Amino acid sequence: MTAGWLPREAGELFGAGAEAGEAYGVLTVDVPPAGWTAALTAARDELGCTYFDWLSAVDEPGTGFLVCAHVVAVGTPPRRLLLRTTVPHEGAALPTATGVYAGAAWHERETREMFGIDFPGHPGLTPLLLPDSFEGHPLRKDFVLAARVVKAWPGAKEPGESGHGGPKRRQMLPPGVPDPNEWGPLKGQLPAAPARRARATEGGPRAAGRRPGTDAPWREPGPETPRRPPRRNRSASGGSASQRRAEEGPAQPDGNGSGNGSEGGGGDG
Repeated sequence: MTAGWLPREAGELFGAGAEAGEAYGVLTVDVPPAGWTAALTAARDELGCTYFDWLSAVDEPGTGFLVCAHVVAVGTPPRRLLLRTTVPHEGAALPTATGVYAGAAWHERETREMFGIDFPGHPGLTPLLLPDSFEGHPLRKDFVLAARVVKAWPGAKEPGESGHGGPKRRQMLPPGVPDPNEWGPLKGQLPAAPARRARATEGGPRAAGRRPGTDAPWREPGPETPRRPPRRNRSASGGSASQRRAEEGPAQPDGNGSGNGSEGGGGDG
């Protein structure tokens, strides 16, 4: 049974060891590395895939590099084909596709830079994106993300690093960033990270012996140092005139006898 829109079996079209499948509207064919160039030629000549879209790779730990080429048979509707092959990590090499698709030239240059895969027969695998002094292949899974180790991180510094004297916060390294004292040009030259200061237990003595946020020593209040009276909590209406009168007691009568109506009546009699 043929897969997708293939006219014949995958092994008959692309050679021995080829396997085909279709998912999400894309026909995928896996071939061995030895049949890579023949598979590309069959896609162009027998299936009409004359449009070369892209070529790249994926680092599969424990397996190798999965090299993929996406080609298209232009029409209504267009038919897409994804050719894949796997090369080992050690001595990764694959014959160039430039003899079949000239547009694969700069794609293979980029793949060479990012993954370290060699493409024998390529007219010129010169660097495309990275500077000449760059070491390593950044899209490999074993590549160390050492930007924060080699070069200081731009922007605001962490507390304790800008000279303001504040307490230094424990630094957290992002995933993939090694400890600068274990990897890089400063390996073994940096002092050990300071231990975190123990917190004082509630109601007990101060563990650090200093007042929080300052260099002044902590002193327990003695007899000569009066304690501050506790602050009184009030509601939103606290402090109003009506509440103050309630706290002071009932109003006293004044001299004109207006304080009590009964007393004023007795005086008239």
